[in-house]
Amino acid sequence: MTMTEIAKHDRIAGPLHLMSIGGRRVTAAAGQSLDVVDPSTEETIGSIPAAGAADVAEAVAAASEASRWWRALDWRARAERLWELSRRIEESAQELALLDVVDSGNPLTGMQADVRRAVEEVRYFAGLGGELKGDTIPWTDRQFASTTREAYGVVGRITAYNHPLMFAAGKCAAPLMAGNAVVLKPSEHTSLSSLRLAELAEDVLPPGVLNVVTGTGFAAGSALVEHPDVPRVAFTGGVRTGQAILRAAAEHIKHVSLELGGKNPMIVFPDVDVPAAVAAAVAGMNLRRSMGQSCQSTARLLVHRSILAEFTDRLVQAVEGLRIGDPRREDVDMGPLAFAAHYQRVMDYIEVGKSEGAKVVTGGGRPEGMDVGYYVAPTVFTDVQADMRIATEEIFGPVMTVLAWEDYDEMMAMANAVDYGLTANIWTNDLSLAHRTARLVESGLVWINGDGSKPFGVPFGGTKLSGLGKEGALEELVGYTRAKSIVLNIGGAQH
Repeated sequence: MTMTEIAKHDRIAGPLHLMSIGGRRVTAAAGQSLDVVDPSTEETIGSIPAAGAADVAEAVAAASEASRWWRALDWRARAERLWELSRRIEESAQELALLDVVDSGNPLTGMQADVRRAVEEVRYFAGLGGELKGDTIPWTDRQFASTTREAYGVVGRITAYNHPLMFAAGKCAAPLMAGNAVVLKPSEHTSLSSLRLAELAEDVLPPGVLNVVTGTGFAAGSALVEHPDVPRVAFTGGVRTGQAILRAAAEHIKHVSLELGGKNPMIVFPDVDVPAAVAAAVAGMNLRRSMGQSCQSTARLLVHRSILAEFTDRLVQAVEGLRIGDPRREDVDMGPLAFAAHYQRVMDYIEVGKSEGAKVVTGGGRPEGMDVGYYVAPTVFTDVQADMRIATEEIFGPVMTVLAWEDYDEMMAMANAVDYGLTANIWTNDLSLAHRTARLVESGLVWINGDGSKPFGVPFGGTKLSGLGKEGALEELVGYTRAKSIVLNIGGAQH
């Protein structure tokens, strides 16, 4: 699409975008709506329904009804429908990517990659359906015992704003393939591509199998978590919201999985190829894809003092070489942050870092000449101490902290000193040292000489405050089912 076509596209700029409940496009029962703001221009480009408890209840009822038929289907029939949905996503890739660009501020090339990943993830889980197997248990001459796996029925799926379409499609794939109907509540800041996904699924998935309700976490999200007919809830987002979900879910003893935040270390040993390590640090920070708004970003760079000067100089050159601008342009590396309140939060953290005594060696505010939009220049802090807030709290933006170390044990203590444990990246050419460090670091996923990418099938999930459960692998698919034990009495009842 040309820039003119983008501006005129009715999927992107327009009036109220409708929710999908039971196969119908609807407004909120109370008639309320939320503005859709383009973070690159700060202009309102449309609106979405602000769902409340009544809307969520309607969606849950539709999902409950649909789940009875959907989970009774042979798994191959569900897989065929998910494959068809993935084909439609692929055919609409440019449109979906553009929706995320204007809705989230993420650059076009990053969102094109997100759509490709979503397609692959839907197909990955469609292909795993036959692995939902039970077990047989050693039996006697009078009894045969086995287990089978059954869908929960209705799954509430709440997604974050940083990868809108990829999360909407990819994170609904496993519960759908497992035989559940889904009520999806996307972030109120980035709902457009989720609503378009529901339209693409309308005559592929039976009515009520995939419902999309939009609105705030306080209203729609809470109603979904608290609904007694939603036994399974999955959430991607911040720690405080995850804790609130756990408390609310306890009322009905729901099964909850949480993919929360991270303050992830990249540990750089003195034997590395410094330019390669710097390139990996920038890639792992996800600056080009989401401006550092990523739970797995390598925001803490623990660099051996002997290479600190060279590493920092090259890091500054690398981030200053990133092109910041209109995220619709394919030659732009970084766009704005997703919404105004988050922009202010990141800017506040930069001021906190300065007040704590850390040194800004590049960035530290708006990019020069960009006075409109929620833009933050990629920022690198040096002279950072391990107990500073910018070194311990998740900023979720384009802010990198460089911490020097010399003693291995002190470095490991520093790496594990935060409340999070999502990912870690270890850079060294010493294989024994790499494995030793990987065992000691408190993270759910560890790269050795990595850049943040991983193949399909690698479980993703953290320890400590980074969450509960694993995603992106067979464990996720199994996690949307529960085991039932069946004992067959062959020779009559036991006495």
